[in-house]
Amino acid sequence: MLLFEPFHFPVSNIDTYLFLPPLIMFIISSIVSPAGVSGAFILLPLQMSIFGYISPGVSGTNFIYNITSIPLGSYQYIREKRISWTLLLLFLIGTVPGIFFGYWIRIKYLPNPMYFKVFVGIILFYLGVRCLMDAFVSKNTKPKKIKVLQEKLSLLAASISTPDAKINYNPIAVLVPSLLTGVIGGAYGIGGGAIMSPYCVAVLKLPVQVVAGATLISTWISSIIAACFYGFGPFSSDPSTVPDFLLGLLFGLGGMAGIYVGTKLQSKLPASIIKFILGIAVSLIAIRYISTPFIR
Repeated sequence: MLLFEPFHFPVSNIDTYLFLPPLIMFIISSIVSPAGVSGAFILLPLQMSIFGYISPGVSGTNFIYNITSIPLGSYQYIREKRISWTLLLLFLIGTVPGIFFGYWIRIKYLPNPMYFKVFVGIILFYLGVRCLMDAFVSKNTKPKKIKVLQEKLSLLAASISTPDAKINYNPIAVLVPSLLTGVIGGAYGIGGGAIMSPYCVAVLKLPVQVVAGATLISTWISSIIAACFYGFGPFSSDPSTVPDFLLGLLFGLGGMAGIYVGTKLQSKLPASIIKFILGIAVSLIAIRYISTPFIR
């Protein structure tokens, strides 16, 4: 059967079994998506290290994964009113302009982004450790769904009201990191949730249940824009920069099922457990990124 025979992907020039990409991403996304992370930040080094896909097009393929995998899970957050629309708006205002600059930097200056990965790894390691510290000091309260009842947004102040509390935060503290995340995400093939989710949870102290839906949808919209740059942008005439749409779709089908499962798991897990999972995942990938120059 075709599923159990090696298949050649001509765009990425790799050979693998057709069932393997969706299976891997189903497992990964079901674990990390309760924290608002699609799993793309794990998929990128997996494609490069395990599958041997190292050309710049691997970043665009990651975006194809996000585009395919996120919508079903995001619909659950919207339907159950577990999403902050003001937080999503702030993410997009910052992230979208940064994506273009990230794409330009990746194609022009980072065809082999070894040292850029070290920079991203340091950021992720800091955020991962902050999440772990927060998980250990958080009370292991009974898990529950948090619905967003009301939101307010102005230039210098924003708030989110839930049945249990009113959470205040500074919108500038979301906009500036979102812009930087857009640059990093555009260059490296992640939608930004892997950075913004631990930042919002560990640094801004926003509830992970409110952050998750906003980061996932922001990642999805950002990935559509970034994939257009990689697939049809000014440098798309170079075959090495074009995404492998078939491979990205296969990863995405597994991620779609995994993220849907993750949205269901979120309401059954205490916030401290979700923070712990996020902190471990981000920290492990950070260590992998930081160690890149020393791995042959």
